[in-house]
Amino acid sequence: MTKILHVQSVNDYARYIGAQELHQLVSVIHYDELTQMRHSLNRYEVYGMFLNDGILPELTYGTIQYTMPQHTLMCVSPGQIGGRTDTGEIVHASGWALLFDPKILHDTFLGSQMSRYHFFSYDTSEPLLMTDEERLTIVNCFVQLREELSSKQYIHQEQIIASFLSLILEYCGRFYSRQFKSQGAGENGLLHRLEQVLTNYYSQQLHHTQGLPTVRYCASQLCLSTGYFGDLIKEATGETATVYIHRYVMARANELLRSGRNISQTAFDLGFQTTAHFSRLYKQINGFSPSALKENVAFPRFEQIIP
Repeated sequence: MTKILHVQSVNDYARYIGAQELHQLVSVIHYDELTQMRHSLNRYEVYGMFLNDGILPELTYGTIQYTMPQHTLMCVSPGQIGGRTDTGEIVHASGWALLFDPKILHDTFLGSQMSRYHFFSYDTSEPLLMTDEERLTIVNCFVQLREELSSKQYIHQEQIIASFLSLILEYCGRFYSRQFKSQGAGENGLLHRLEQVLTNYYSQQLHHTQGLPTVRYCASQLCLSTGYFGDLIKEATGETATVYIHRYVMARANELLRSGRNISQTAFDLGFQTTAHFSRLYKQINGFSPSALKENVAFPRFEQIIP
């Protein structure tokens, strides 16, 4: 039976690896200082951010085996499983970890904003690959947060801790945006590949059995998690992945309507279950109804939106 460390509190993990316990709800760990650390396969009930300065092979994330490259940041959220099964071997890791309990977020501005930080649910193939400058920024934040936790000055400490956490998460969001831009550029960039996925979806007649193309389907075809895919599209276009896909579908609708198909035929040919649903979405995206196009009522010409 696989041995799993249940990390119900941040100090469950700190005690296991021999790190100092600084606070009941927040732990900052510098792996380079540890001498008796062993691997552990962890079930997290806390948030975790792991900055790797070495190379950690054959780790587990859910049911996936992966290698964590040097100078990468991986984030986990409550309910996830990750790590490596303990074999009794003493290991010498290099890097940092920040763990914080959801309780520290209660009644704070950050608590209401946590859903914005999608990187806590990214797949293992989607870590933050940091530049030297970005790594130094995060490490400096970890160091300052650890100093605050060690100070034992309790006046306003919870607010200060929440501010440090917010700063770290905002920096990660900024650095991921930089990564998104680099991954969406070039002839083989994300939008070009997405166009091929959507074109193939209709050429293979999948809309007759699966309906409209979904964010989940497109993400899986691009070997991305839905969260990472959605954030890439948002960074590249300023729109959600759902809206972007719907714009592609409506561009096809315009072509079909102009070719002479009636509205109900067009809805069927695109994968809509009802003509009413098609008409509502068409007007929502285009700003005018499909019947307006058919009747040649003046409207702004809708150009192909896929580059």
